[in-house]
Amino acid sequence: MDKTRSLQAAAMESDSRFREVLHDVLENLGWTIRDLAKRASVSPSTLYKMTNEDRSPSLDVLRRILRAVREAEGLRAGNFIALIVTRRVLDEVVERSIQIGNESVRVREYPAATVEDAIVSAIRAERDGAMAVVCAPIVSPTIEKILDIPIATIVPRDSVTEAIRIAAKKTKL
Repeated sequence: MDKTRSLQAAAMESDSRFREVLHDVLENLGWTIRDLAKRASVSPSTLYKMTNEDRSPSLDVLRRILRAVREAEGLRAGNFIALIVTRRVLDEVVERSIQIGNESVRVREYPAATVEDAIVSAIRAERDGAMAVVCAPIVSPTIEKILDIPIATIVPRDSVTEAIRIAAKKTKL
C-alpha cells in the first residue's frame, strides 16, 4: 500500500494509528516534522502537537499532509480530468478543457476498448495525477473501489461535458 493510502486508512482508524503511520511515513521519506510542515504549509507546532500529543488533525491539515506526501510519491495532482471512453465517444468530444468558475480544467483522453482497458486506464490516470475520472457506468463501480479520486459516470441521457463538470465539482475540497 502506498504512503498516501496508508495515511488515509490510519486516519480513518484512529488518531493513535494515524500518528504511528505518520511517523513511519516521515522516516521512510527521510523527512523531519519541519520538512513536512514546509511541504504541507502547516505550522511545525501544529504537527508537533499532532505527533507528540493527543491532538487530532483538522480536516484541512489532514488534506495538506496527504497532498504533501502524495507529491513526494510523485503522484502530484494535475489540473486535468481523465475521460475514459471508447474511441467513438472521444471523437464526439469537442471540449478539451472546461471552465469551472475562474479555473480552466483540462480533459485528458484515455481510450478504452474493453472493461479491462478502462480499469487499467483509470489506474494510469490516477498515477498521472488526474483530479477525477469520467467513465461509463459499466466500469464505474469497479473503478470507485480502486481509486482515491472522484468518479463521475456518463449517463446516456447526459452529455459527456456535463459528466466532466460533475467530476470537476467533486474535486473541490
